[in-house]
Amino acid sequence: MEFRARDYIVDQTTQSLHRVRAEFHPLATRPSFNQVDAVIKENIEFYDPLRSSIGGNAEEFVRDEEGVHDIDDARGISSKDELQLSAKEWSSFKRSLAQRFSVLKMVSISSMHDVIVKDVKVHEKPSTSLHLDELNDPEKFAENDVKVITRQEYVSRLRELKDEIRRAWQADERVTSLKLSIKVARLLMDTSVSQFYPALFVLVTEILDMVGDMVWERIKRRAEFSDDGTIICCLQDNFVSSDIRSEAKETCYNWFCKIGSIRELLPRIYLELAILHCWRFQRDQPWQNLERLVMMTRGIADPLASAYCRLYIARCAQKLLPSDKGYLITCISDINLVLTRIVSEKEPTPSNSLENKNLLINLVEPTIEWITRCILKDAHQKKQAYNILKELGVVRNIKKMIGNVPCTSIVLHYILKELPVESVCSHAVEIVKLIESNKDISLDQYMNYRLLGLRLCEKRPPIDFVSAVLGNVFQVSTLSSSLDQYLKVVDGYIDLVFQHQMDNFLAIILDGIFIRAANQVVVESELSSLQSIFVKLLAHVKKLEDAFALNHFVEIVDVVMHGGSRDVVYMHILGKAIKSGNIHDPATIRVLFEFSQTLHQGLDFANIKDDQQQQSAHLISRFIQMVDYGTALERHLEFLVECRGAFGRINELKETLVHASNNLAIKAIKGSNKLVSFIKSCISFSEVTIPSVSASVKQINLYLETAEVALLGGLFSHTDGLVDSAISCFQSLDLTDGSPTEMDGALSIVQKLCSLLIIIPGDIGHGVAYYPRSILSLINSKQWITPKLRTRAFCAIVSLSATLSQNKLPYHVNNKEIMSNDKLYFGDPSYYQEFISVATSVVKNIVNDVKQERHGITRGSTALEACNCILTAFKASNEISQICSQLIEIAKSCLNANDKYLRSTVNLMRKSPSSSTSSLMITG
Repeated sequence: MEFRARDYIVDQTTQSLHRVRAEFHPLATRPSFNQVDAVIKENIEFYDPLRSSIGGNAEEFVRDEEGVHDIDDARGISSKDELQLSAKEWSSFKRSLAQRFSVLKMVSISSMHDVIVKDVKVHEKPSTSLHLDELNDPEKFAENDVKVITRQEYVSRLRELKDEIRRAWQADERVTSLKLSIKVARLLMDTSVSQFYPALFVLVTEILDMVGDMVWERIKRRAEFSDDGTIICCLQDNFVSSDIRSEAKETCYNWFCKIGSIRELLPRIYLELAILHCWRFQRDQPWQNLERLVMMTRGIADPLASAYCRLYIARCAQKLLPSDKGYLITCISDINLVLTRIVSEKEPTPSNSLENKNLLINLVEPTIEWITRCILKDAHQKKQAYNILKELGVVRNIKKMIGNVPCTSIVLHYILKELPVESVCSHAVEIVKLIESNKDISLDQYMNYRLLGLRLCEKRPPIDFVSAVLGNVFQVSTLSSSLDQYLKVVDGYIDLVFQHQMDNFLAIILDGIFIRAANQVVVESELSSLQSIFVKLLAHVKKLEDAFALNHFVEIVDVVMHGGSRDVVYMHILGKAIKSGNIHDPATIRVLFEFSQTLHQGLDFANIKDDQQQQSAHLISRFIQMVDYGTALERHLEFLVECRGAFGRINELKETLVHASNNLAIKAIKGSNKLVSFIKSCISFSEVTIPSVSASVKQINLYLETAEVALLGGLFSHTDGLVDSAISCFQSLDLTDGSPTEMDGALSIVQKLCSLLIIIPGDIGHGVAYYPRSILSLINSKQWITPKLRTRAFCAIVSLSATLSQNKLPYHVNNKEIMSNDKLYFGDPSYYQEFISVATSVVKNIVNDVKQERHGITRGSTALEACNCILTAFKASNEISQICSQLIEIAKSCLNANDKYLRSTVNLMRKSPSSSTSSLMITG
């Protein structure tokens, strides 16, 4: 066998693709075409949110809501779709309501619960062990012993009642169903176990909704079918009362009469609400009954029961889609009036203690939230927000409101939360004054200040509005010594401060935080607020140095904050530094290094797979990678040494340090004055660091990378040692259970090593083919290497041997002091024979290696790859032709005859002078 002579310059010229100069860099940002605003003269029939201005001037915000936007009253949603949407929202609200309040495992029951205690085991419990709320109201528990059942038993009994009502209805025992439904509704009259009341409301209203649906279907069937079952008509979704038969109307009227005869007020209201939508069979405007029902709720004395009854009114009314929301405004006004009386009571009694008041407000809060949401839903699109604000008393002369607050803090909170952002911006100054005059126990004042700031951030208002609002807010907030309250208010306005570049307010904020946080331990809730504030601050500053220059910034982050919140801020700081590009400033590098040390100390290396732990380790590594001391190479290397000592437990970092050290060596090599001693220091640093890398594959790659750098620096002895270390490391590699990706990585190492050996001068002491033979021996000794990997590795050795035998190598070391093999051994026949011997031993066994591959397609493609390698490396001969013919036959038996790789290999084989054309025929 003989190697084929190659002229790599000619090959490159003849076989390279024709190159055409590109007009643009493929990775560069293309210039965008200038956009011309089109003038549309015709009327726009829909509101495009993308056409609205983000900022706007002051005049736009002071207008009344009627003139803010021209939006059609048409909503574009059908009644059916809106009903489905509201049902989905209600279902989600009920789930959160049932889970919101923790309840006792035992629920006390009174005499009115006979429907519950039937067939259920009750427990006798002395009154001395009852809940404190029950002891505070002894009139409700006059009995010596109070009966209690478990909460789960209570819920199970209600579900049984639901099934009983359904079964009775299906058995045409509708009177029984109604009686059971009345008993279920009566349960809502008992508020003795107040924390259980929201869950009870959800359970009871689900039963009542089922009853309402059954009554609806009953009346609808009477309207569509005659008594003998003959179909008369099919009602559309938008039917009117004139479409309904008199028999169906009579049935409908009868049901309302039955419910109207219920003695107790609360069950009567709930049952009528359950079948409220059935008024559609009687009237074309069924929502006219809502105001009557709202007035009836004023007869419910218990504030908790009355609030949840109004909540059910709001829900049931949604099924009618009324355009007028006056009944909802009346509901929220009545709740507000009740709460105003409660919070204003100053004489302490067991029933109106501060603890009981707060509990009641918390229980009523969800009703305020839902009703307010219903009031202000689509208020902006329908241009109703201004009128609603007037009816609720929010928009008034500020002077008249002092001492006569129109709504409690909790009601104001949810109005502010649900208002259209345009309304909030246009009335921001008035709302600030309203919040300032609102001080009651229903909600802390600072929560409304905070909410106002968050709402203003949704749409960037003019700067004069912002200045007025911030001036009033911080004038009040600075009077509070509470760090928690101050931070929550600041968190709501920090985005506004940066949007309008109000540096004076930013200085006030940081000073206020530092003064309040000095000499005290910051608790968890305060840390969460600090985290939010500083994350937002970092998102707005353009340069990290600008943040560090802020007064008290570093002190607050480094001294005041602690724990996980500080770590999160540190991570954002590192992320900001990394995104800004290379880090040159020594002061910034030192601060970031200290922050990284703190992060590293908090890492739990037993749980390093945790996402936050991994992110922290990655950010530290990226920070070190982005550090650049410029021409101060020695200082940079000292920094890497310091990092290795400080962050030695992060595996990813060790790789980063090796890459950075090698990069420093390359900079020194490219410099005008080659610092040989510095290059040696960099290589020695890498040599010491690489063994601490845990993954063997990464170790080998780092050894090869460092060997290449050492060779470029003219450090031949270091290069030999690093290549030996790489081979030794590969020797200890075990991929018996390795994945295909890991196998490909091992092959890549062999190929990379072979490509590097082309430029490393051969060692006469060991023999010029020492390294190829070492690799060959290594491949043969590994049992875990698959036939495919072994064949491809052998192809790399053959290509290496063929390349080293050429009179001129394809590439050389960019160092005049290093002589390549084509100059060292030019014309030496023993040198040539060494590589022929290595390649021949590989080629003679390559067919057997290919045949050992179990998968047919893989075996065929591997055979073609080996064939192409041999044809490229050797001159044509009978021996080469026989080996290649065997490989072609293997490929033909495994691959489709039309396989392009197979056909191109056969064509290459045919061009070989010694090939037998008869053996290379492919039948199509």
